[in-house]
Amino acid sequence: MPDKPVKKKADTFVENIRQAAPYIQAHRGSTFVLMFSGEAVDEHFEQLVHDIALLHTFDIRLVLVHGARPQIEQRLKLRKAKMHYVNGLRVTDNAALACVKDAVGSLRVEIEAQLSMSLVNTPTANARIGVASGNFVIARPLGVHDGVDYCHTGEVRRLDADGIHGQLEAGRIVLLSPLGYSPTGEVFNLSAEEVATAAAIALHADKLILLTDSNSLRDSRRRLIRQMSLQDAEKLLGSRRKLDPDWERHIRHAIDSCQRGVRRTHLVNRHDNGGLLKELFTRDGIGTLITAEIYEGMRIAGIDDVGGILQLIAPLEASGVLVRRSRERLEMEIDHFMVVERDGMIIACAALYPYPGGIAELSCLAVHPDYQRQGRGDQLLQAIEQRAAREGIERLFILTTRTAHWFRERGFHTATLSDLPVKRRSLYNYQRNSKVLIKHIETPDQRLS
Repeated sequence: MPDKPVKKKADTFVENIRQAAPYIQAHRGSTFVLMFSGEAVDEHFEQLVHDIALLHTFDIRLVLVHGARPQIEQRLKLRKAKMHYVNGLRVTDNAALACVKDAVGSLRVEIEAQLSMSLVNTPTANARIGVASGNFVIARPLGVHDGVDYCHTGEVRRLDADGIHGQLEAGRIVLLSPLGYSPTGEVFNLSAEEVATAAAIALHADKLILLTDSNSLRDSRRRLIRQMSLQDAEKLLGSRRKLDPDWERHIRHAIDSCQRGVRRTHLVNRHDNGGLLKELFTRDGIGTLITAEIYEGMRIAGIDDVGGILQLIAPLEASGVLVRRSRERLEMEIDHFMVVERDGMIIACAALYPYPGGIAELSCLAVHPDYQRQGRGDQLLQAIEQRAAREGIERLFILTTRTAHWFRERGFHTATLSDLPVKRRSLYNYQRNSKVLIKHIETPDQRLS
């Protein structure tokens, strides 16, 4: 057997550019709120700064929210002070607040300096990035809960959305700290995630991105959970599965933001070099997406799907697995097709062609190579069978040259040409010598009898 050809680095580069290009265009002019912890401002922070600067050059409006937990803890230790926690909430007394202000102020200056430096030998060399920070977050005291006075610990009351929009319109990156200010001049210690979520909601952001310090979220079989609907996320929180406290908090903020108008929330492991770019500019990303939208779904095809279907089936037609279809024919027959769409791309399709006598043909079942062996073919087959049953079809047949075994494993049995409808029999291509397989479909009436 000949060796499998090695993909050249240049070919990989071209594929990456082609995959990223639609997302670069789609994100242009969008508003993203990006939250990262104080732990992220380490020796590798420069890599994240490069990625942030690159997003800025793509005309993406960025609001950055930083945490400061390790920096605060360091100052508390130096001053031999402590941050008390009651019911999971920190109590910020006068001594702790002094440490908070010192740590947050120093960290903000460090981040601004990093964003301001000339990024030599990077794609954004000589790019000037303006950074705006200030009293954009209006807060109020958390108050007394169950007899505990939380002192200078606060919660977000509102954001100066107009002020932030003004800075974004001027081409600046807005940097928000985990501090809030009251109209009476008080300063409050806030949760960075709460600030980020409130900012995304107030600004009607297109995305909220939380860079996490925990390992990626995985299911019970250790597979990465790439996306969840709001219902899936709520179900996970309500399940008996024990989640890492950080992940539980991340998911709650993601649900809150999506329920209040933010289109998508991305949870990305900050330790993955370039993870932010991989998440935003590849179809599948490397993190977990929580969205109120339908990220991937199956539906009846429409005329706008013709181009996507042609692109999907072209390699199979070229290899002889599928019979060639012209655009004109596909446009005329588009109502017969069902498609699986993932983030705007057709990744699977199948068609149902009914004939008189309660029989129909399953045709053009195709799944994109990147999404094979993940159950989408079975999902499409099941949907086609259900559609056939609703239309009173009792037998489903296929003609295939190379996938007979796949269909046999799913209940199809070998048949002959004489089992086909007369009209379809007359169109049989003897040169292809396709195998005929048939499956009996249980209709709703039969199930009730």
